[in-house]
Amino acid sequence: MVSETELKQKWKRSETETESKLNWKGKFGVMKVKETAFIFIEFQNEFCTPGGKLFEAVKGELERNQTIANAQRLLAGAREKGCLVIHCPFVLNEEWTASHACSGILSGILENQIFAPNSWGHEIIDAMKPMEGEAVLENKHTLSAFSHTKLDAILRENGIKNLIISGFLTNVCAQGTAFSAYDAGYQTRMALDACCALSQSIQEYVEMQFAPVLGGKSLTDELLADIA
Repeated sequence: MVSETELKQKWKRSETETESKLNWKGKFGVMKVKETAFIFIEFQNEFCTPGGKLFEAVKGELERNQTIANAQRLLAGAREKGCLVIHCPFVLNEEWTASHACSGILSGILENQIFAPNSWGHEIIDAMKPMEGEAVLENKHTLSAFSHTKLDAILRENGIKNLIISGFLTNVCAQGTAFSAYDAGYQTRMALDACCALSQSIQEYVEMQFAPVLGGKSLTDELLADIA
């Protein structure tokens, strides 16, 4: 298991190198409670629970990164502070996927009936169950949580300026959502210890190369400490 100190040291080196080569600054300051939303992507049985169709693919990284424990702490902190919480489960949309001739990951989801509506695999795990009043995004059937959903409308209706993103897979839906959020004008950060990839090398690529592009990257405790 990688220690928090080791992660911080590696990220600092990467951040310094990126800023130096591209000549940018721009750090995040304190985020206001009412302007900050937490996005929890695909904490569902398919990924998180033995017997899920994708569990075997991620179980090593789940354990190494302590993804679920960190996500629980992130969720508890968001609730305690009174921030907007949005749960983003994936749901298979057979008609849309088939009619758009999707290849790659979406084709595999269709072929193997992963995240099928009303299935056990589609359910959000008990450890991350939404509380009454928390938003559960509907119709997320592609990579970014902004596509084909009302996410942007929910955020703007609530005056949100800052997004903290966690979940699965680090370099797929979590990163895809982060890209969309950044391009839509939100200050965007990834809670990287509450994300999970298929391998350590993929996880570290996002930590070292992608997160600095957003202007910041953090662990759960650092993010919660930045909210006031």
